[in-house]
Amino acid sequence: MQVIGIIPARMSSSRFPGKPMKKIHGMPMIGHCYKRSIISKSLKNCFVATPDKEIYDYINSINGKAVMTSHKHEMCNERVFEAVDKIEKLMKKKFDIIVNIQGDLPMIHPSMIDSLIQPLKRDKNVTNTTMVDDIISENDFLDKNRVKVIMDKNDDAILLTREPVPSIFKYKKKFNKYKHVAIRAYRRDIYNKIKKLKITPIERIEGIDDLRLIENGIKIRITYTKKITETVDTPKDLKKVIKMMDADKLMHRYLFNK
Repeated sequence: MQVIGIIPARMSSSRFPGKPMKKIHGMPMIGHCYKRSIISKSLKNCFVATPDKEIYDYINSINGKAVMTSHKHEMCNERVFEAVDKIEKLMKKKFDIIVNIQGDLPMIHPSMIDSLIQPLKRDKNVTNTTMVDDIISENDFLDKNRVKVIMDKNDDAILLTREPVPSIFKYKKKFNKYKHVAIRAYRRDIYNKIKKLKITPIERIEGIDDLRLIENGIKIRITYTKKITETVDTPKDLKKVIKMMDADKLMHRYLFNK
């Protein structure tokens, strides 16, 4: 199977402007995300998709691959769609699986991408996947920047929301809570279908791409990771990640062993 990874990134984040180029141990955040993603055994091609020349030039400066996209996209999947169209036209080939890796995941581990794709390779009935990890702290459970996920017994998504779910209003015992890790993989047929779908009402309200599929009755298979990751949505998140990555063995592999 031909698999491509697309990392959408833009400088005009409403919550943290300029965050892709914020430094983590001397390297811009988007550099960490790119360098870690290309280590994945599953990705034969990986591109950063951006409307910003600063990001485009930086990725080229580290011998990476990047493609310029429009400033007008409302959701990150829209940027991925444009990027894949341009890349496939340039390369004169079609990819079987498209992976959307959000650019604010500087701690992403390449094995997470490999795990995300496995259900698509094992089961032809699985059309797309996304990922969750455990919510450890009460702060994360209440944080609107952390997308919470509820799955059914088959590990298909029921709901993604910024609200704290399941509700603790009546149930006082401890239970497993999950948050979204913003990487997504699409088999070609479903990718072609969702490209044609318009942004849905709840998708727009929540600002979560995956809701377009759920609102259109498309199942999303959830994969689980034990890897410790952190999304950077705010300057506070960035400080936390810098500290967490002090002892990150993978970072030392690509940052210091050049």
